[in-house]
Amino acid sequence: MHFIFSPIGSAGDVHPLLGIAIVLQKRGHEITFLTHGYFQETVQRYGLRFVELGSKDQFLSVANHPDLWKPRRAFRYVFQKGVQPVLRLQYAAIEEHSRSRDTVVVASCLGLGARIAQEKLGVSLVTVHLQPAVILSRIAPPTFPGVVGPRWLKNLTFSLAERLVIDRTICPEVNCFRVELGLPPVRQIVRWWHSPQLVVCLFPEWFAPAQRDWPKNLLQTDFPLWDEGTDAALTPEVQEFLAGGEPPIVFTPGSANVFGRPFFQAAVEACQRLERRGILLTRFTEHLPELLPSSVKHFPFIPFGQLLPKAAALVHHGGIGSTAQALAAGIPQLAMPLAHDQFDNAARVKRLGVGDWLVPSRFRGPVVATQLDALIGSEAVQRACRRTAERFSGKSGVAAAADAIEQFGGAKGLTGD
Repeated sequence: MHFIFSPIGSAGDVHPLLGIAIVLQKRGHEITFLTHGYFQETVQRYGLRFVELGSKDQFLSVANHPDLWKPRRAFRYVFQKGVQPVLRLQYAAIEEHSRSRDTVVVASCLGLGARIAQEKLGVSLVTVHLQPAVILSRIAPPTFPGVVGPRWLKNLTFSLAERLVIDRTICPEVNCFRVELGLPPVRQIVRWWHSPQLVVCLFPEWFAPAQRDWPKNLLQTDFPLWDEGTDAALTPEVQEFLAGGEPPIVFTPGSANVFGRPFFQAAVEACQRLERRGILLTRFTEHLPELLPSSVKHFPFIPFGQLLPKAAALVHHGGIGSTAQALAAGIPQLAMPLAHDQFDNAARVKRLGVGDWLVPSRFRGPVVATQLDALIGSEAVQRACRRTAERFSGKSGVAAAADAIEQFGGAKGLTGD
């Protein structure tokens, strides 16, 4: 079979689908990967055919804007600067590279060009959701900033936001393109963006139980714990630091966050107050304090799968990938959600009893230190972390998702010729 993977988004959106694509490639399937030029080197490193949707510089210009991290501006910004410019490109690339008999397209919810291609071109489409926040439910509404109160009030807020913000942002561009293709207009985008054929959720039911009003063609697998470089050994410098004392607290504001200076200032202060060692992860060294204490070390990148089992806790932005890795490692986590799905992920972590979260305005050294001390020192939290880690035993979310997508292709009668 031929699989076209086309995730639109950050590294946290692209890497899990890359992990699934690599599994399917090893099973003998042909893979074409359509995404931003920023990921070309990574994709081609694994021998996959790569097609660029927008240049590397375009991707970086989107990541380097503060609106990406503002909860009231992020959605509109992501669509206008990240999704809209590649909408037609994604559709055209799928049209060019798909074959009628044996192609399955795998896309994230922001892959709107893929969703249109499914309708117009008749290609088989699997929508992959990495986080539960993108599936609206009136029974169990997801957590977003400003959406508070009883369930009826949350649902009213979501209904207004859907009509006045989401559809007003996306529908004009999407429907303009649809008219060009001879398709009728659509509305309620956050319901339309699910493939009518198969939706695969890369999170388990114990993290986000399926609701009666979720799509009926939905399958939950497990978290895709795939890190770039997972199979490589830790560098001697990392190994030396880890062996040099008690397990460190790991801090990361997210791989795409280029506005992390206050986060790292609070991190260093918290480590000093707690007299604990720390690891700061970022590729943007300009965000770091000029002088770090000897007990706090900076590294550009360390695969979480190898690092977190050796850590005392993870402090992060609430992204679903970081959240899942901490759950699998069985360590407490403290989130500082900024936008997107991060508030919902953080709320679920707190309900599981394995962590907590702070809004950015409260993310200061003394408060972070107090929260971490309470989490790390709580036997109840540690027990909950251990129980949660046991849920991952013997499971591979990447392999399970690959199985589901492969079986979907087989059920559709697609061939591998």
